[in-house]
Amino acid sequence: MNKKTIAFSVAVFALAAALPVLAVTTTVSTNGTSTTTSSAVTKIACVGAAVSARETALDAGLTAYTQSATAAYSARATALQQAYTATSTPALRTAIKAAWSTFTASFRSAASTWQTTKSGAWATFRTAVKACKAPADTADAMSSTAGL
Repeated sequence: MNKKTIAFSVAVFALAAALPVLAVTTTVSTNGTSTTTSSAVTKIACVGAAVSARETALDAGLTAYTQSATAAYSARATALQQAYTATSTPALRTAIKAAWSTFTASFRSAASTWQTTKSGAWATFRTAVKACKAPADTADAMSSTAGL
């Protein structure tokens, strides 16, 4: 290789290495002081805040769901124990049916609330990420299909 090719290769390599440093920056002035922040860093932080809010909402929703499901199972166990103290078969059947009916309604309500909470958390997250105007590969929105 000749000297021009080597010099050109070194210049291209140096430019490629410097590109991350040349990222778009903004200057913010507050009370006479100014700070420079990278636009990419700001957008990533924005997505990070959206992820944090989503995870907090999912955590609260899952906690509520598990508490409701546990309460439904406990109530069913108590109702079935009480049902088996009945002295006649018709009374036993009625009590068992009522215990299971109440359990099913409670459990479906808990599941429905969880689904609504989950959908809302992901919808809010998607809206927040769009507002961040960050590149699509900075968000983990593809994980919304994982079931949680």
